[in-house]
Amino acid sequence: MVRRLLVVLCLAVMMLLVGCSELSQNKAGFVKLFNGRDLTGWETSGNAKWFVENGNLVGTQGAINAPGDLFTTETYGDFLVTLTYRAEWPCNSGLWFRYQSPQKAYQADILEYKNPVCYSGTLYCPGKMFLTMNEDKSIVDREGWNTIKVRTEGDHLQVWINGNQVADVHDDTTDSGKIGFQVHPGDEFGPMKIVVRELLLKPL
Repeated sequence: MVRRLLVVLCLAVMMLLVGCSELSQNKAGFVKLFNGRDLTGWETSGNAKWFVENGNLVGTQGAINAPGDLFTTETYGDFLVTLTYRAEWPCNSGLWFRYQSPQKAYQADILEYKNPVCYSGTLYCPGKMFLTMNEDKSIVDREGWNTIKVRTEGDHLQVWINGNQVADVHDDTTDSGKIGFQVHPGDEFGPMKIVVRELLLKPL
């Protein structure tokens, strides 16, 4: 009887702790854009493969090195977004944000670029190329998990990777749009894989 009461008490304490954790997250104003189960709230573009595996969102090239993108069905303007990801190289991907079209968007890159030399966290804008470049490869965990944070307020754009700020610029190309991920074309990126563990967003 005592043992059963202890088990019930332990379960009650665990439920209380979980509830407090969820309440804290809700109070902080963050929402999960990826639910860890399926692609609810997302839509594809192109012929890349997007699927959920072991609770992670995974993107790879499709047949014949086909590229593609995955976007939220909702649009966002000012926000703080936190992405936890890892890459399998060679990789050319990134976190799209304020995406309106292939010509009107921003991307926090996940790549290793050769000319000019830059690494993940580099801020890309179609038509303008790199608005800022991360030239320090030591702040990127090439084999493990990384965290990219993007903050947008009006024309003010900021990007961090693993706690290191790599972008702090003003640009007015687009003030709102979708959030998403890219799988780049080309057989040189055939083995690539982008794996997303968590994507949190807080509207500002």
